[in-house]
Amino acid sequence: QVQLVESGGGLVQPGGSLRLSCVVSGSIFSIYAMGWYRQAPGSQRELVAVIDTGGRTNYADSVKGRFTISRDNAKKTVYLQMNSLKPEDTAVYYCNKPWQLWDFWGQGTQVTVSS
Repeated sequence: QVQLVESGGGLVQPGGSLRLSCVVSGSIFSIYAMGWYRQAPGSQRELVAVIDTGGRTNYADSVKGRFTISRDNAKKTVYLQMNSLKPEDTAVYYCNKPWQLWDFWGQGTQVTVSS
């Protein structure tokens, strides 16, 4: 069974940085595009970053220019480097495929941006 384990979140001040990690176990991994999602209180879960099997990336307008998604297929890990963080980035962040999602989610990792 596929397992998704997110980590790296925390409390940071506006303008700060965090790097999130998602370790994917029990899958081939390298054959799948991967994405990062986030869910803020009272909001729907939204897809904010995608990386496909060829290394091509795409971002939601809200994070473009500030976030960078990357992957290490040998480690079966996808990363999200978050810079210039804003209070509106506060959310629980999850990883999953950007389409044909696995029908489960990891525990997520909480990112709180506050002064």
